[in-house]
Amino acid sequence: MDASLTRTPLYDWHVNHGGRMVDFAGWAMPVQYTSIIEEHTAIRSAVGLADISHMGRLRFEGPGAAVFLAELLTRRVADMELGQIRYSLVTNDEGGILDDVLVGYYHNSHGQPFFMVVVNASNRAKIVDWISAHLPPERAQRPGQEIIWNDISRLWAMFAIQGPRSVELLQPLVDVDLRSMRYYRGAQALILHPAAQRQGCIISRTGYTGEDGFEVSLGAGIAAEVWEALMELGKPLGIVPAGLGARDTLRLEAGMPLYGHELSEQINPFQAGLGFACHLVGYDFPGRDALVQIQKQPLKTVRIGLEMAAGSRAARQGCPVMADGRKVGEVTSGTHSPTLGRPIAMAYVDAAFAEPGRELQLDIRGRFEPAKVVELPFYQRKKKK
Repeated sequence: MDASLTRTPLYDWHVNHGGRMVDFAGWAMPVQYTSIIEEHTAIRSAVGLADISHMGRLRFEGPGAAVFLAELLTRRVADMELGQIRYSLVTNDEGGILDDVLVGYYHNSHGQPFFMVVVNASNRAKIVDWISAHLPPERAQRPGQEIIWNDISRLWAMFAIQGPRSVELLQPLVDVDLRSMRYYRGAQALILHPAAQRQGCIISRTGYTGEDGFEVSLGAGIAAEVWEALMELGKPLGIVPAGLGARDTLRLEAGMPLYGHELSEQINPFQAGLGFACHLVGYDFPGRDALVQIQKQPLKTVRIGLEMAAGSRAARQGCPVMADGRKVGEVTSGTHSPTLGRPIAMAYVDAAFAEPGRELQLDIRGRFEPAKVVELPFYQRKKKK
């Protein structure tokens, strides 16, 4: 493994437990431990634990923080309730997507509000530069409008606990009632583990798998001990450590876009099906004027789901989507779905070919394979009544 890669606080644990390490956005990360299918299936049926400490975490506080974020993000933040989390985007001046982010609103131990913005690891440096360009020091220091922001990505670790038994796994280690926590809500909690010495953490009922679960941010210094405690507590529940490979197949089944595949600076939110995350009336952020104009025009290309017959070869990113012998789009992500037992893919295609039920073909290394347009997501968990 390249020694220049950044290591999470759990690097040694991954290596010592058979993690196959790869370079992901400059971080040494486990792509799998046993098999992707085994890790995927465990999260669908029981619970899995993934290290996501490579994600960027940016903290904003001060009386001017809410106003600044409203001028940076596509989705409003001023009306967020304590503990609420919102999915949002950062767009460039042309309306292209710089990143998709999660924004959480919390109070610190002194009762003062702050926002936590979680960004993709591959985009952290880009977003930090974007913020710096839009927040000159003279603005951040205006009396009564001060803004303090910090990149705390390397000071904290972050875990994803995903699967139908996530509550059972995490509840013994925290002092908040997880059963009453709603989806896209979060809370600050104390970690009930001797190594934590009553340190706090931030828990959010969010995830990137289509399953119930949580994402936990905690101090890097206690990460290994808490991780090992979770693995021990999870043995009776069927826990597995999960790598990037399973997280990718899980998010694809759930129809969730991935930056660098379904999202990029050349793709706008409406093409991606993310118009819900753009509040264009009464707000002004980079790209807002462009998005207003884009919204008025018919979409030329849109994101779709494609299913193939069992036994077909899976399509990969860049694979041409064909109709009547001509190219009408391109696959952005494709895999064999362990849950559905067949290949699936997401793609951008000409809007005229996007209706569910439409029969298309995928050019896989010169061989045309039939595929059918389906509504996203491919998989949706059954929610408890």
